[in-house]
Amino acid sequence: MTGMRMATPLMALRAGHSEAAVGFLLAMFALTQVFLALPAGRFADRHGLRRPMGFSVLAAATGAALAAAWPIFPVLCLSALLCGGAAGAAIIALQRHVGRLAEDLTQLKQAFSWLAIGPAFSNFIGPLTTGVLIDLAGFRTAYAAMALLPLLAWWWVTRVPELPPVGVPAEKPRAWDLLADPMFRRLLMVNWFLSTCWDVHTFVVPILGHERELSASAIGSILGSFAIAATFIRLTLPWLAARFAEWQVIVVAMACTAVLLALYPFMGTALAMGLCSVLLGLSLGAVQPMVMSTLHQITPPERHGEALGLRLMGINASSVLMPMVFGAAGAVLGVAGVFWCTAASVSLGLRSAWQLRIHKTHK
Repeated sequence: MTGMRMATPLMALRAGHSEAAVGFLLAMFALTQVFLALPAGRFADRHGLRRPMGFSVLAAATGAALAAAWPIFPVLCLSALLCGGAAGAAIIALQRHVGRLAEDLTQLKQAFSWLAIGPAFSNFIGPLTTGVLIDLAGFRTAYAAMALLPLLAWWWVTRVPELPPVGVPAEKPRAWDLLADPMFRRLLMVNWFLSTCWDVHTFVVPILGHERELSASAIGSILGSFAIAATFIRLTLPWLAARFAEWQVIVVAMACTAVLLALYPFMGTALAMGLCSVLLGLSLGAVQPMVMSTLHQITPPERHGEALGLRLMGINASSVLMPMVFGAAGAVLGVAGVFWCTAASVSLGLRSAWQLRIHKTHK
């Protein structure tokens, strides 16, 4: 999914499509997850890990293969829908499974820290591999290579044992009941602010690189440097998780992110952009494991999948709209305006992050 998300907008730009069209294309990666997140969470609560992962692998491989066979804009949008939906359903099943493996609070934070290394590593492998393949052999070869990666994921998942099912409530609760908890609402808000930063970086870097006539490999390397930094910080999180509370990590990361986004437009070369991407990766990479650990503490065990789905639905509803907003804002305000507006919004979210310091637990 990360490779496709880097390649498809670049192909659209080279084909002469506008920034608004590219924003629409990137929004398709999140659109499916808006509608599938809650059903996928409930499906994972009922069926565990393997069955949701099997459907996800099939959808992701099909989406990338379609782009390789017919690399035209409508098909790229369909591929984005399939790959984005597959990634969302897969991560819900994985996060639920890992959360259930933890036996105490420290282990819960450490488990999500280790799990977060996977997406961070994929954020490096996907864009960099895709960029190199595009420069060497063209877009079709890059899409074909991406179609093979979900099959590797399935090979690994078949070797993971299922966990025993968790009892379901006698009366089926409504997903929206979870929003009655102010701590859950606050956590979703913080998660939304930070996921918007990821969307901004993913959306703007290819446009900024295209404006500055950087090669696909250079753009992929900038995105890849972000992912390497996120991977590095997540390697240290199991140690940090035993020493710092979740809210402390989140507050510091949000403050650093706001400063870096404000500075990013002043980075005039590929090297400077790469350095800023590294620092941004360090700050944003530390957040998701802390968010996931907090979420598992404030929701009942039998509703973890549903809570994960509701979280994913919320941030992806934003991800559907925000790339189109970024595209329109970029056309009016320029790339710098998009960065500065996002930095301001993250600053506004610091108060909510500070209020996460006290929470109840269901563990």
